[in-house]
Amino acid sequence: MVGPQGEPLLAVGRIVKPHGLRGDVIVALTTNRDERIAPGSLLIAQDGAEFTVGRSSAHQGRYIVSFEGVDGIDHAERLRDTALYAPPLDDPEALWVHELIGAAVVDSSGRALGTVESVQANPASDLLVLEEGGLIPLRFVVEVESTARVVEVDIPEGLLELD
Repeated sequence: MVGPQGEPLLAVGRIVKPHGLRGDVIVALTTNRDERIAPGSLLIAQDGAEFTVGRSSAHQGRYIVSFEGVDGIDHAERLRDTALYAPPLDDPEALWVHELIGAAVVDSSGRALGTVESVQANPASDLLVLEEGGLIPLRFVVEVESTARVVEVDIPEGLLELD
């Protein structure tokens, strides 16, 4: 998704349902970066609507969030199931999914293994899904060269069947 100024936006969460009568909502984050819902943060819906976080607090694995201008349960109810997006964070130490998509995957010897199609959530370790059909647990990623769009992995023998 693309933001109002043409910047790329990442899915960061979803408004699940209203909470109470004053317009608060329950938000389930799809990111582990809870600063996305810190007071003053800007979130964008797919239709371009912008929401500024007034306050938030953890609640049973999700968050109770108050958005500026969302007053009352009727307004909050209309936001049910709204996907929330935000620009990528600038954190050079983090491994970002959007930087992995389309990257070439090579093993430690430089042998090409494929291209990252997506990243699949998995309880044990998220998985790189290759366009060629292979799955590589993220814990085997050794290095990511984001400018060259290359992911180096050190996988055990036999993990991938290559022709």
